[in-house]
Amino acid sequence: MAECFLRLSMFKLGWRALKCSKTSLNGSVRLVQSRRYSNHNPNFFGLLFDIDGVLVRGRTPIPAAKQCFRNLVDGNGKYRVPVVFVTNAGNCLRQTKAEQLSHLLEVEVSPDQVMLSHSPLRVFSQFHNVCVLVSGQGPVLELAYNLGFQNVVTIDMLREAYPLLDVVDHHRRPKYVVPSSKELPPIEAVILFGEPIRWETNLQLIADVLLTNGRPGNAVTSLHYPHIPVLACNMDLLWMAEAKNPRFGHGMFLLCLESLYKKITGYDLQYEALIGKPSLVTYNYAELLVRQQAENLGWKEPVQRLYAIGDNPMADIYGANLYNRYLQSTHDKRAKVQAQGSSAGQIAGDIQYEAADDAKSSGKVMVGGSFEHCLPEGCISILVCTGVYNRDQQDLSPDQTVTEQRNFHGHRDFSFDPSLTQPSFVVQDVREAVELVFQQEGWALE
Repeated sequence: MAECFLRLSMFKLGWRALKCSKTSLNGSVRLVQSRRYSNHNPNFFGLLFDIDGVLVRGRTPIPAAKQCFRNLVDGNGKYRVPVVFVTNAGNCLRQTKAEQLSHLLEVEVSPDQVMLSHSPLRVFSQFHNVCVLVSGQGPVLELAYNLGFQNVVTIDMLREAYPLLDVVDHHRRPKYVVPSSKELPPIEAVILFGEPIRWETNLQLIADVLLTNGRPGNAVTSLHYPHIPVLACNMDLLWMAEAKNPRFGHGMFLLCLESLYKKITGYDLQYEALIGKPSLVTYNYAELLVRQQAENLGWKEPVQRLYAIGDNPMADIYGANLYNRYLQSTHDKRAKVQAQGSSAGQIAGDIQYEAADDAKSSGKVMVGGSFEHCLPEGCISILVCTGVYNRDQQDLSPDQTVTEQRNFHGHRDFSFDPSLTQPSFVVQDVREAVELVFQQEGWALE
């Protein structure tokens, strides 16, 4: 019997969506009182919270978030349901983000509840022993080692080894031509954690690495294409901080890198994997964390539904709905092969074979589980109006999708399906979102 089956991030899916009951997009589901939540019903569910624009704006907590989380824990500070924080941020360690959330929300948040955009890289073990170049800001070297990478080169290390490569800033140009004293091994893959601070330096050096097949000290004599693998975390074009308007995210940096590479070579930049919302690998990994949280709570029954609460239609809502399609498709396939009398081993083998075809473009991920592992029935998306999406600025008629009259802000490699930007529910803030969930699940609001 197969112990594990492959589950992948997939960019082009033709699967049927799980239909959820919906409120009008013009109306907010308002539950006036703030009450403590308790369970007198056997339904089991988990909550996936985005952070920026849902719980905080920059370093300032959204007022509804504190009260919401006070009610999500009992008198001993124990969570009543599995809670996982799924953010596309990635310039810090999980421990650091957990400490920040604990301080801002005034409840205890464990690192095991935090999923950063790069967290799924832990299971990309095929790259852990090769020499990788990492880009981002914060403790990128520590991040890489923490994720399992053993042979890491940072942009600063590359710049130090090849001082003639970074010349945009005249003040940083070397005054004297000095031969490099450090010989770096050939770079075999590029890991993009998040938006760097000096975009011009990172764009130049990453381009050098791709054009020289991992040997940036060499002259470009011929085009190496396909280039060495590139794995990118966090595709958010925009994100919401304290400013009145959204700020540039890592997706904007990726757009610049893609445009530069295309202009120079005439070819598209290719990704081995795109990680972070809205990719499926992120939600697969989040489901694993929810499962672990449920076990920690002593739940004996599997989680039946996931509720994803976010502020960005192109990341949070698109991703949750895409994962919902994946769940429905998987359940349909399991039911079909069971009806045909196939064994668990044959079923797992079929899933692996099908997944392997997609691995060529999206990278494969093992997140655990067996055929007997019970996936959630579905993932319900809830859009709040405290971040990127603002209902006052984007008033919609009931028959419009959230992004129908706007440009597509998703990544180039995701085929735009407007239906996936349509949330199951729209509410004002995170407190209303959680109260709605408990009401939907029949849990008491005391």
